[in-house]
Amino acid sequence: MKATALFGAAVVVIVLLFGALLAIPFSSADEIKAIGLSGGIALVVQLVAFVIARRVPRQRFLTGWLVGATMRFVTLVVWAFLVLKVVVLPAPAALISLVTFFFVSTLVEPKLLSL
Repeated sequence: MKATALFGAAVVVIVLLFGALLAIPFSSADEIKAIGLSGGIALVVQLVAFVIARRVPRQRFLTGWLVGATMRFVTLVVWAFLVLKVVVLPAPAALISLVTFFFVSTLVEPKLLSL
């Protein structure tokens, strides 16, 4: 539980920090909204993937990690189609921010999985 809370806090910090940095080149109201929505999506997906990876027995760690990686990829593809077809937000801001949040928080994940 402690590791999950720490990871959640780390993802929130990553989303806020990198979201603020991405708001520099993507500064319109719609782009800021896209970054915020991508941050929320990244937080939920990363937490679910982290919990799955923590719950899988050590012998099946790679399986749990691959489930998380697949979740991230599927989320990115679905988000791309939703952004382009349904939500009508600026695709570059939405997709670049989601990929950034996923990438940076995935770099932090191994350290906290070992707790």
